[in-house]
Amino acid sequence: MTQTDPEPRHNGQLIYSGGLIDAIGESGARVDIVGAMRPGAPHRPFDRQAGLRWFLAEQKPRPLWHTLLSPLPNVADRNWTPELQRLLEGRLDENGWDVIVFDSLSAGWALASVLKRYPQRGRRPRLVYIAHNHEESLRQQVAREHPDPLRRRILLRDAAKVARLEQAMVLAADAVTAITPEDRDRFLADHPGRDIAVITPGYGGAYVDQRRISARQPRRAVIVGSFDWIAKRLNLEQFLAAADPLFASHNAELQVIGTAREAFLKQVRRRFSATQFTGPVSGLSALMQEARIALVPERHGGGFKLKVLDYIFNRLPILALEGSVAGMPLQHEDSILLYRDYRALAAGVLQVIDDYDRLNHLQERAYAICRDRFDWASRGRQLLAAIAGP
Repeated sequence: MTQTDPEPRHNGQLIYSGGLIDAIGESGARVDIVGAMRPGAPHRPFDRQAGLRWFLAEQKPRPLWHTLLSPLPNVADRNWTPELQRLLEGRLDENGWDVIVFDSLSAGWALASVLKRYPQRGRRPRLVYIAHNHEESLRQQVAREHPDPLRRRILLRDAAKVARLEQAMVLAADAVTAITPEDRDRFLADHPGRDIAVITPGYGGAYVDQRRISARQPRRAVIVGSFDWIAKRLNLEQFLAAADPLFASHNAELQVIGTAREAFLKQVRRRFSATQFTGPVSGLSALMQEARIALVPERHGGGFKLKVLDYIFNRLPILALEGSVAGMPLQHEDSILLYRDYRALAAGVLQVIDDYDRLNHLQERAYAICRDRFDWASRGRQLLAAIAGP
């Protein structure tokens, strides 16, 4: 059970889901995938490939009023459609399953149906919950810090529904995986004694073997990401409010690369002068090669930041907020620079943007530390071990 066909993989959730699906398929297992069919995605309903069968329904997100009235949180309710329910029932009717995997809380809409079909724990397939975040703490943080009072109340109510569903998923599951050690520890605080495997994402992109940062590159920092989720937009706007005036006064550039709603892009383009917003691009690596620094200015959003791997393997030195690079083996002052708040991070960029020796040391150390730690094949073996159990 997954949210959608992960192709094309333009954000962290899709990259992680797609990588794990590939890894399981390559293991030789037979896997049926149930989820929504995204516009422009390559897989069609009932496609087959190398042990994978795709059971996809047209993506028809629920209206907001339905989510407000639903017992499910928005992340799960938006995909809870009659078409997907019928696909799930068809898969459950087939019987003979060894494992049912819930890929993130977005698949939580299916939990009630699975438990109804298999009411006795000892006589049902093994249930596995792949957590993309510790959603309860994440959603509460995002809700509390939203600037609009009405939206804050709506988000707090939704966060309470997130907490109930997440608790139910963990209690029902025979195995739980977390994406970072920090999230594992949060789950263990709620459920002491559980065996929770940590499966950080793999990396399937390009590796730049050598790179020297010099005066040839513009005095530019980049932020790469998908800004469709409210938490990501809050991070970006709050950072730019601190950074854009400083960059403008010191002849430095900031480039924001990635998908976002056009209304949001129009708003921020009017508001900020030193920042360029590219929208979605096809040549991400080429744009990263024309920058001196990569930034992770995220106070909200939790989880593992897959764009950090893009930065590392494209040899961009990383400056980040403290706590925003969970799951990474990077060390402050050696392979990354960390800052306590947005203003300190923006000022830090201006302090090092012309220090080529320091920038090259950071990118070389990060690359060396991470070079052999993020292959997808090992993630597949970890997931299969969690699925198999003790």
